[in-house]
Amino acid sequence: MKRFRQFRASAELRDIYSEVPPILADDLIYPYFVNSGKGVRDEIASLPGVYELSPDTLVKDVGEIKALGLNKILLFGVVPEEAKNETGSAAWDPEGPVPAAVRAVKEKYPDVTVIADVCLCGYTSHGHCGLIREVNGKKIIDNDSTLPLLARTAAAYARAGADFVAPSAMMDGQVAAIRAELDNEGLSAGIIGYSAKYASAYYGPFRSAVHSSPAFGDRRTYQMDYRTVRQGIEEIEADIEEGADLVMVKPALAYLDMIERAASKFGSSRLVAYQVSGEYAMLKVAAASGCFDEKTIFDESLTAIRRAGARYIISYYAREYLERQEKQK
Repeated sequence: MKRFRQFRASAELRDIYSEVPPILADDLIYPYFVNSGKGVRDEIASLPGVYELSPDTLVKDVGEIKALGLNKILLFGVVPEEAKNETGSAAWDPEGPVPAAVRAVKEKYPDVTVIADVCLCGYTSHGHCGLIREVNGKKIIDNDSTLPLLARTAAAYARAGADFVAPSAMMDGQVAAIRAELDNEGLSAGIIGYSAKYASAYYGPFRSAVHSSPAFGDRRTYQMDYRTVRQGIEEIEADIEEGADLVMVKPALAYLDMIERAASKFGSSRLVAYQVSGEYAMLKVAAASGCFDEKTIFDESLTAIRRAGARYIISYYAREYLERQEKQK
């Protein structure tokens, strides 16, 4: 009989035989929802413990997470319905929520890495990630006419001082279009590709947060079918070829196999995984109802993402995770 329990007999032994490195502040990216207001700190109903902030309250919050060692943030813009239109032009407004938030954070904390999400869905009146055109009486998302608008948005964020822009619209060629625009303007921002982004029900709380549910149809014609595997690897490879500095698998927990495949083929060093809104909310709400211990379940879930091969993890729980670690010191 082979004996394994000896490796688990104490916490010290379990630590010695652990094969997954601990998750540190440098491994985490903290997402924020930002608007153009002032003095705003409103909790998002669908995401307990997550807030919509204005640039001034964002700066205060960033100061608090920076004290925990967390120095990478991802920004999503939120605009009122009256600011939305068919093209999503509020996305590239230099006075819009994301550029304003980028400037505010970089002015106060220039060493914080600011990543700006590049998409139109939160800015279009129809809630889709690209421009709409009609073909034989049917509305479709026009891939190629959307690319210049994504590039224009990315450039606006880079001009504001974003360290990385992160195109999430899943339009073919979006990384190449953005890279060409940044190079043309002499902007040095890097690109994080939402490369293997699956059409997922786990995005529900996020869509509620940014009021971006599609007015018609769904996003399955451009986000990936969750039954596919090979396409995910090919999407990642294409983004790297087009100039992405980092690539992403999204969601994370339901797609650990894709994280592992991507890490195996392309290496972990440039791989990001996103523990998305639904994954976070599911664990938060279940823990609050007493189904399991919150700390334990998030430790396990984040470790699973790291074990699968992700170098960086985007998580709404990043702050609480580090606060708990700080209390244990």
